[in-house]
Amino acid sequence: MTVAPLRIGNASGFYGDRFDAMREMLTGGPLDVLTGDYLAELTMLILGRDRLKNPSGGYARTFLGQLEECLGLAHERGVRIVANAGGLNPAGLADAVRQLADRLGIPVRVAHVEGDDLTAGHPRSIAAHAYLGGAGIAACLREGADIVVTGRVTDAALVTGPAVAHFGWAPDAYDRLAGAVVAGHVLECGTQATGGNYAFFTDHDPARLRHPGFPLAELHEDGTSVITKHDGTGGLVDIGTVTAQLLYETSGARYAGPDVTARLDSVRLTQEAPDRVRISGVRGEAPPPTLKVGLNRLGGYRNEVVFVLTGLDIEAKAALVRDQMEAALDSVKSRPAEVRWDLARTDHPDAPTEETASALLRLVVRDRDQDAVGRTLSGAAIELALASYPGFHVIAPPGKGSPYGVFEDVYVPQGAVEHVAVLHDGRRVPVAPATDTLALEPAPEPALPEPLSPGPTRRAPLGVVAGARSGDKGGNANVGVWVRSDDAWRWLVHQLTADRFQNLITESCHLKVVRHTLPNLRALNFVVEGILGEGVASQHRFDPQAKALGEWLRSRHLDIPEALL
Repeated sequence: MTVAPLRIGNASGFYGDRFDAMREMLTGGPLDVLTGDYLAELTMLILGRDRLKNPSGGYARTFLGQLEECLGLAHERGVRIVANAGGLNPAGLADAVRQLADRLGIPVRVAHVEGDDLTAGHPRSIAAHAYLGGAGIAACLREGADIVVTGRVTDAALVTGPAVAHFGWAPDAYDRLAGAVVAGHVLECGTQATGGNYAFFTDHDPARLRHPGFPLAELHEDGTSVITKHDGTGGLVDIGTVTAQLLYETSGARYAGPDVTARLDSVRLTQEAPDRVRISGVRGEAPPPTLKVGLNRLGGYRNEVVFVLTGLDIEAKAALVRDQMEAALDSVKSRPAEVRWDLARTDHPDAPTEETASALLRLVVRDRDQDAVGRTLSGAAIELALASYPGFHVIAPPGKGSPYGVFEDVYVPQGAVEHVAVLHDGRRVPVAPATDTLALEPAPEPALPEPLSPGPTRRAPLGVVAGARSGDKGGNANVGVWVRSDDAWRWLVHQLTADRFQNLITESCHLKVVRHTLPNLRALNFVVEGILGEGVASQHRFDPQAKALGEWLRSRHLDIPEALL
């Protein structure tokens, strides 16, 4: 007997996403399950600091606010809700949801998943959490839960869990599970799948992108899916928007998780109809024997001051104030352990406004001692107010310094984690770890197509022919680059090598850059190791999450065949 497709929607891509999205998704059209992704590496640190102040906290409080408005709607429409908003305290959030439901007089069964918290075994960390799979979520739903809240699970687990519960897939149904993982990865960041943050946004009516609707997946028993959105909502769903999200925060062809390793090089996308993209052909393999554990800890204190340099002699002004500040910092006992200077030439010659005539010189300092980045820095900078370059001023005076976080990941055996589904009636159901596992190996590089025939070229930005999306994974960044025609692919795959990438993205020239090739998507994925230092919370660079690294790459000029322009 054929099982009906499962319609899974998303209403949150991060903690702080559009508050009204839950109502929009519940009222916009039919759904079976509504998911919400509230967690990221930085969010876990924020929630960890919240829990230090209030041991009963540590979860995403906006989720409760959304439920207060929408719990009745979900109950009336028979929509089940699955969210990782539990953060560091899923049991506490489950209790809070029950109290809310009792107050509203709405009979719902609330369950939660726990076992990801390994902080006790990592005493230097504020938060140490394993990325669990979807099996705990599936156990809760099979036992009748209307709402399931979790702590740290993989983003795709919010989809694999409901899919396993609905279709009854066995743990070794790897192709089907991999199809659900790919659908979950497309949904996890909300409107990034429906035209948000999209490289080719200028190809579309701005009014259409002003308020993009959130995505949903029609998931089928065989693991195939259709990515779409509610009728009448803004945004768009096409092969480009889905490709962009598939490349986001991934690395090689093997996309590993606790449930399955999905082969991204097997994914096939088809534009089935307007705002409907079919995902098929996904192949899966046994998951790796280990689970990723994200460790968040305080790294020390950070401070910065931004000097404004206006008009003529920008380089000389920067050199003068830098020499003065370095001498002042050298003269004190508590010189900051790390001192970094960056000059951004935002100035223009003969500028019509003072702001466009100005460059910015940023000084960032770090140390484990707050005084070393606070009073030491502020004293040195302020004392130069009347004794430095002409036109001296700063964006804002430096403060006392603020704590910054450090992220790293480690791995533990799957069996080292006590994954438990805590049901609405209080029963605790242990979730067995995967027994059939496969150590993760790089996928073999595919054969490349024949190069494009030689012809006249023109110097132009890469982004004229290629889209990109970039993001962070700990201290690394990934940049996914794709094109929209076979001829463009034949050119891109031979021209944009790892060496060429490093020449274009000069910040990466002394770092390790690995290129992964995904012919089915006409895409290349570059992983730049260490460009983000110790993770987003350490604020290592100007763009600490590498969100715009891909757009920088698209702005760089290459000799592009005129046939592609």
